Amino acid sequence: MEIREALEADFEQIWRIFHSVVVAGETYAYAPDTSKEEAYELWLRQPQKTYVAVEGDTVLGTYYLKQNQLGLGSHVSNCGYMVAESARGKGVAAALCEHSQAMAKRYGYKAMQYNFVVSTNEVAVNLWKKLGYEIAGRLPKAFRHSKLGLVDALVMYKWLGD
Repeated sequence: MEIREALEADFEQIWRIFHSVVVAGETYAYAPDTSKEEAYELWLRQPQKTYVAVEGDTVLGTYYLKQNQLGLGSHVSNCGYMVAESARGKGVAAALCEHSQAMAKRYGYKAMQYNFVVSTNEVAVNLWKKLGYEIAGRLPKAFRHSKLGLVDALVMYKWLGD
């Protein structure tokens, strides 16, 4: 598996991953009917950088990297990760997260914050904890889960060091 900067040509595969994750309504706050054009804007245009994990010509997963806040909070980065259903449980998310931390440091960020981790996404919560993130806050009933109704969202944070 190789992790590299996303290319325009990768978007078709990114879209398939994005769409399947968003339609499920279990882990991301994006509307289930987010259009392909909106997804392109959200995932490739707005972030500072977008990366893909690939095996050959197949995109296994993707993440974006951006500032979490402007101005006096601009030293904190933010990322979003998505992994293809067929690639889950194979270490792709962990590899993407580790890569994102290295890239964040390279771009001068001092910390990384996840603003809205769905509390029932136990795989992600446990992985982020294993990789050194702490739960900095809990937003009660902030996410409308497609199957479970209103569930909490977590703010998770990791200091990346100087």
